[in-house]
Amino acid sequence: MSATAVIGLQWGDEAKGKFVDLLTADHEIVVRYLGGNNAGHTVVRDGQTFKLSLLPAGILSPQVTSVIATGVVIHPKALLDEISGIAGRLGSPEGRLLISDRAHVIFPYHMREEAILEQRRQQGEAIGTTMRGIGTCYRDKYGRTHAIRVGDILRPDVLRKRLREIVVDKNVLLKAFDSSHQPFDPDVLCEEYVEYGERLRPYVTDTTAFLHRAVAAKKRILFEGAQGSLLDIDHGTFPYVTSSNASGCGIHPGSGVPERYIDRMLGVVKAYTTRVGGGPFVTELNDETGQRIRERGREYGTVTGRPRRCGWFDAVAAGYSARLAGVDCLAVALMDVLDGFTELRICEAYAIGGERTTDFPSQVDDLAAATPVYRTLPGWSEDTSGVRKLADLPKNARAYLDAVRELVGPKIAYVGVGPDRDQTIII
Repeated sequence: MSATAVIGLQWGDEAKGKFVDLLTADHEIVVRYLGGNNAGHTVVRDGQTFKLSLLPAGILSPQVTSVIATGVVIHPKALLDEISGIAGRLGSPEGRLLISDRAHVIFPYHMREEAILEQRRQQGEAIGTTMRGIGTCYRDKYGRTHAIRVGDILRPDVLRKRLREIVVDKNVLLKAFDSSHQPFDPDVLCEEYVEYGERLRPYVTDTTAFLHRAVAAKKRILFEGAQGSLLDIDHGTFPYVTSSNASGCGIHPGSGVPERYIDRMLGVVKAYTTRVGGGPFVTELNDETGQRIRERGREYGTVTGRPRRCGWFDAVAAGYSARLAGVDCLAVALMDVLDGFTELRICEAYAIGGERTTDFPSQVDDLAAATPVYRTLPGWSEDTSGVRKLADLPKNARAYLDAVRELVGPKIAYVGVGPDRDQTIII
């Protein structure tokens, strides 16, 4: 079996979708195993731009089976809208898209609850969620008593019973937080979600059993990460994280496939660093340079449109994430964004309390107190967007990649020099 995982090593938005799309031709199955419609991929193929959120990037390749696995939380309307958008451009994905009946379902009360809780946090301490109910749905999943799964919305009697129990509690909770809350009607929600269930029924199956059969048949599987390792609920910059294991640690629980079957872990980084939402960001540039990177890299969220915070490449953070996931090769994306800078910097260590360290802090307060120790490198003036061979990159660009490889660890397998899948140097 040949299985590959594509993992983001920063705070998400690393251009994972491009590399998943690039690698899809070598695989038969593409699996999305975590997150919800708070994540997004932008894939440019043959001049066409596709913005994906819940659908795996494999959906763009008709010869591939795309799987939305157990670890994903699903807003049915958002998923159906995305399916309709793809069907209108590429034809119906029926027969090549599978959705786990174990995946958990997002309801309107999840979004209302998340918005209220985020607004109640003190100014400056908001986590920066997308307000799509992802975190509150995951919380109900782990709390169990208020959780509903995709398989439940295919069974109207089960769904109605569950909603009549759950919505009573949700209305009490939301009224306590917000006296103006208008109660949800469980029967109205049931009717709406039963309709969603019927529209999704052709796609729903036991994806864990499907993937186990695929493993036994030695199918080539590509695991598609969402968001980034530094947003991992257990190993990221807690509490400024997402609600699932966004590092390589999430593959087994999210898909049901043991990680020992994966023989290549590809870690994706940008040639610089970005972050969306709250939390410390050691190399952040709140100046003209940061704005220049933002505009050149079109650093605005695929899902939310929010401007991303931008900074120099943080090798301490990326190296930590690479070790966490057991990454054996790197893809460095958006190298072309750095064209034209006379001087570049890479953070090779942190200074915390007067001490130098290359360990990524486990406590967010220590990360907030860290200052970057930079390695300064000369930039290059040449346009790299048309380069397709490593030897054709400017000398200083190759030196920059050498520094990234030295400081992060794994070898570099791919370099992205533009958004299109063809704008890739394969090493």
